Amino acid sequence: MLEFPLSVLILIALALFFDFLNGFHDSSNIVATIIASRALSGRQALAITAIAEFAGPFLFGVAVATTLGHEVLSDSQLKMSVILAALVSAILWNLLTWWLGIPSSSSHALVGGLIGAAMVESGIGIIKWAGLAKVIVALLISPIIGLLIGYLLTKLVLFLARGASPAINLFFKRSQIVTAVALALSHGTNDAQKTMGVITLGLVTSGVLNEFEVPLWVIAISAAAIALGTWTGGWRLIRTLGSKFFKVRPIHGFTTQIASAGVILGAALSGGPVSTTQVVSSAIMGSGSAERISKVRWQVAGDIVMAWFLTIPISAVLAALVGMLLRNWF
Repeated sequence: MLEFPLSVLILIALALFFDFLNGFHDSSNIVATIIASRALSGRQALAITAIAEFAGPFLFGVAVATTLGHEVLSDSQLKMSVILAALVSAILWNLLTWWLGIPSSSSHALVGGLIGAAMVESGIGIIKWAGLAKVIVALLISPIIGLLIGYLLTKLVLFLARGASPAINLFFKRSQIVTAVALALSHGTNDAQKTMGVITLGLVTSGVLNEFEVPLWVIAISAAAIALGTWTGGWRLIRTLGSKFFKVRPIHGFTTQIASAGVILGAALSGGPVSTTQVVSSAIMGSGSAERISKVRWQVAGDIVMAWFLTIPISAVLAALVGMLLRNWF
């Protein structure tokens, strides 16, 4: 039976709280368009997606956990205070952006926190540049791909549905149940793995595990935490994504979810951690602009993009400060 030092128990508790907030924060990404288009009620949408999110990591593996926990920082040089500082900074940023109703990226916050705390503690040599490049490329390219696929898919659906009667909206509404499950599976697969990677990294750093391999119990508790957070739901962010960009109709929900699920799941299978917030927000904008560029309220999009760019540097600085405070404790 494994015995955990106090520092590891604190790490697991913080990681699961971050995971819960990730689900709470990102629930808007999955259900906002369903609720806005009136395909399902809020509670129905959140319950279905929470179940799918729990199942995701068991179905599609842990490639993202390996990337984030093993390929970005050198395990041999890493200290427990670095991982804890990264989690604390990511949690604080998530709470702040939730309170302000800004759909920022939990992934960016965690990556920025790990880099900032690690560099202050051990210097630039602790970074594995190939792994970090893989993470940065995935984070930067995925929203662009989401925007393009959302735009092109909506154009295609509008073309195929030309001349259809208004009854086709019923098809789009019902289909969103299937596409929402697919999006939730992809979200659970990608985002829950970030917590799995951090917990496993802490287990290796503390000597509880001899090598980086995600245990089944870590997969289970991480999947459960993000599912619970999703079911609780971040209604401030749901309102932002569901109504502030433009008036979302069933066709937008349908195409946005297909585009987002494809990008997120593809990244998860290849080990690339992406921001669900970025991908879904971009897909929504792509879907709306496929009908008319002026349809999208680009000022709201600009505020969100600004939060995307600020998240990594702010969380890095915050984690560095927290890491210096924790240095003497561990």
